[in-house]
Amino acid sequence: MSKIKVGVVGTGFIGPAHIEALRRLPNIEVVALCEVNIELATAKAAQLGIERPCTFDQLLAMEDIECVHICTPNFLHYSQSKAVLLAGKHCVCEKPLATNLEEAAELVELAAKSGLVNAVHFNLRYYPLVRQMKMMKEKGELGEIYSVIGSYLQDWLFYATDYNWRLEPDKSGDSRAIADIGSHLLDLIEYVTGLKTVQVMADFNTVHKNRKKPLKPLETYSGKMLAPEDYADVPINTEDHANVLLRFDNGNRGSITVSQVSAGRKNQLKVEISGSVKTLAWNSEAPNEVWIGARDGANSVLMRDPSLVHEEVRSLITYPGGHNEGFGDTSKQLFKEVYQAVAEGKQPENPKFPTFADGYRELLICERILESSRSDQWVNV
Repeated sequence: MSKIKVGVVGTGFIGPAHIEALRRLPNIEVVALCEVNIELATAKAAQLGIERPCTFDQLLAMEDIECVHICTPNFLHYSQSKAVLLAGKHCVCEKPLATNLEEAAELVELAAKSGLVNAVHFNLRYYPLVRQMKMMKEKGELGEIYSVIGSYLQDWLFYATDYNWRLEPDKSGDSRAIADIGSHLLDLIEYVTGLKTVQVMADFNTVHKNRKKPLKPLETYSGKMLAPEDYADVPINTEDHANVLLRFDNGNRGSITVSQVSAGRKNQLKVEISGSVKTLAWNSEAPNEVWIGARDGANSVLMRDPSLVHEEVRSLITYPGGHNEGFGDTSKQLFKEVYQAVAEGKQPENPKFPTFADGYRELLICERILESSRSDQWVNV
């Protein structure tokens, strides 16, 4: 089997997660690793067992690299994805696709003209029971969607001493909690229900108006603390917590809450979708089961099992029922679909995986939510 050679840009939290998932696919070989300078690239490549440390320009010049994964801070996504496409290489980009709509629209247009495979890493779609909920909706098992209630809660920014580049608008953008994790939730809601969000009303809150920025490097999610003199006070103007009301194109309603300061919630996305026939509820911290609610009859719980889900879901399940699959498996399943397209050399006409166009869509919703929080009124999407 000839293997598809891949380069990865960025070695923070998500870059190694991409690498691990890619290594689980038999036809993929991660051969190049890019960082901000060759010294850091060399050190990280040695840690991760990748043969070619490189700068970004060096990566683009490697003729045998067919696909590049962009896993850098948000402000670099546009310029690096554009450069990858212009170099004639397929591109997988972390979300958000860009930090503004104009740049995202340019990437969508460039990708379409190139015919190259383009994907955004909305990996939470790839929990098998998320696709099961989507298929249940498409097969009429929910009926008309009456309401959607969702939340995405984390606690990694709970303390004023918690700090990360995502807190800095010049690197992350003007929205944080909504753009960082709320985008996953908003994407999942539209993906499962098939509805479009047409209006939003948002209320943001910055709990920690000032934070302690470490003067020494700390790894994301490490939980480590420095001495008091090793911090600098920094004002914060992006949201720690957000509530958003949603209006859908079928005339019905929804609401979401997003927080990065909810103690004990490490990474919990919850969604409850109520239809005219049944209600479905799913929790990412218990991803191998979905609750099914009924008005007339007993409620039930569906376990992730290839023999129990719809046929269209089975390709996302690697192990038998009772053998749990989790976060790391979602990226593998997403990349499996992406690299089927890469092997064929072009973007499918109707790809199953999230594309640059999906990245634009979520950035659009997030931009309108940010606009609503500033104007304190309903905004059309």
